[in-house]
Amino acid sequence: MKIIDTHCDTLLNCFRDNSYRLASNSGHISLEKMKQGDALAQFFAIYISRNELKIMDAYDIFNGVYEKYKMELSKNANIILPAFCESDVLENKKIGKISSILAIEDGVVIDNKIERLEEFFEKGVRLITLTWNFENTIGFPCSDDYEAHLLGLKPFGVEVVEKMNDLGIIVDVSHLSEGGFYDVAKYSKKPFVASHSCARSLCNHRRNLTDEQLKILGEKGGMVGVNFCSSFLRENSNYTTIYDIVEHVIYMVNKAGIESVGLGSDFDGIDDEVEIKDYSGYPILIDSLRKHFKESEIDKICSENILRVLRENIGK
Repeated sequence: MKIIDTHCDTLLNCFRDNSYRLASNSGHISLEKMKQGDALAQFFAIYISRNELKIMDAYDIFNGVYEKYKMELSKNANIILPAFCESDVLENKKIGKISSILAIEDGVVIDNKIERLEEFFEKGVRLITLTWNFENTIGFPCSDDYEAHLLGLKPFGVEVVEKMNDLGIIVDVSHLSEGGFYDVAKYSKKPFVASHSCARSLCNHRRNLTDEQLKILGEKGGMVGVNFCSSFLRENSNYTTIYDIVEHVIYMVNKAGIESVGLGSDFDGIDDEVEIKDYSGYPILIDSLRKHFKESEIDKICSENILRVLRENIGK
């Protein structure tokens, strides 16, 4: 099975440490581990970290990580190439290359400047997570406070969603408030995703999606990528088991549909130990999914669902 993982934070490690290399490293994701894990494509997020925001502007963080991203791709063009649409992914596959799809985690970098979306698109960004764990000009994060969790998109946030639709940038609601989620469902003309989230009914964490949210995501043609963070999978846990991941996949397929579930590990963004260890362990997870799904269904979970969302946002 060829894997497309919809979220990782590996680029920040490369940015923070000049000796950290995409080709081989001690983290969850490297090109070496991706080859072992049978990667088709990876969504690499430029995460606008609060640690860096203490000393840098969000826009400067984006540009700094972006330059590091370009440098790493240039060094490893014999293994991985950028992809900007579904056709690029498939063409790269034909010549034996993994695809890299650029994303942004936290729309704080947009900063009330709608024109930045066009710049990000030109630089290859094809997915933006609207918020992280703090309020920004777009909207509000998920919250344990019920009233805060129901806060919706700000007027500028609606404008951002509509502009992303026009450009062909996938709207990502992971980290977003529940009220914001429903606003995205209302205003987005194209399928949207929760790139790294799990099921609230199985684990009562503010970052997880309710049954109603999963149902709406499926009806809108979107997709949720199961997150490998243990605290999103099982309450009071600090160890991610294969069983927990599979359980959430099964549950979300039942609620959102087989066309609307994928893999969004959050590798290099989670600190807990994972049973499959890192990207190289993906084949072990896929073998476990085979106990519950047909091969054609696993193809959808592994790559076809997110390729469809990419196609329906930007075209072939």
